[in-house]
Amino acid sequence: MTSIDLNADLGEGFGRWRLTDDERLLSVVTSANVACGFHAGDAPTMRRVCELAAARGVRIGAQVSYRDLAGFGRRAMDVPPAELTAEVAYQIGALEVFARAAGTRVAYVKPHGALYNRVVRDEEQARAVVDGVVLADPTLPVLGLPGSRLLELAAKAGLPAVEEAFADRAYTDEGTLVPRGEEGALVTDPGAVLERSVDLARGGEVVALSGRRIGMRARSLCLHGDTPGAVDLARRVRDALEARGVRVEAFA
Repeated sequence: MTSIDLNADLGEGFGRWRLTDDERLLSVVTSANVACGFHAGDAPTMRRVCELAAARGVRIGAQVSYRDLAGFGRRAMDVPPAELTAEVAYQIGALEVFARAAGTRVAYVKPHGALYNRVVRDEEQARAVVDGVVLADPTLPVLGLPGSRLLELAAKAGLPAVEEAFADRAYTDEGTLVPRGEEGALVTDPGAVLERSVDLARGGEVVALSGRRIGMRARSLCLHGDTPGAVDLARRVRDALEARGVRVEAFA
């Protein structure tokens, strides 16, 4: 039977503000990318999400980012490699404290926002992220875009490199994400998201923004938790996958 992981970005609140419906999303997804305080999240939020995830058997991933709370980690930044390595390890370590307190552990690492897109092609920044993961835990899987420098360097460093796809983001013909500022970057039609999810899980392909079908084999499927109606859409995606014979299970 074909299987796929469902992941979502969670814990993206700060203080009194909450951006994602963490509790309800954790009843649907199999992996949770938890903000580690650099683009969103704070200590109480990280602790709460880890406790909820552990109670539901959802794998906890460290969603590491550039230090950019004001820009939600989506602004391009130039961070010296040694500094980025230390900050990646720092974020993983912070989340690990709360994961262990909840009776589980950080199971993988995924970059967020501008960092995620930067390490697709930037070897220096990708290597800094990999070095940070190795510094924190040399056994942690790294989740990223198929064909990225990040996954290539992670594999060379002996880290499990796990490919992911996005059901609600548009792709270029080269298999990279269409920048958020461009028209059509977000897939907002629920029917299209469901169709893309099944195509990605069963056929290993997706329709690019140009209309061309491109190969996109992935072990994990990401749904953004900060979009309107995210919980209902995530549940519909999972139902659609299971109805088509796809087993939904964590990769880590």
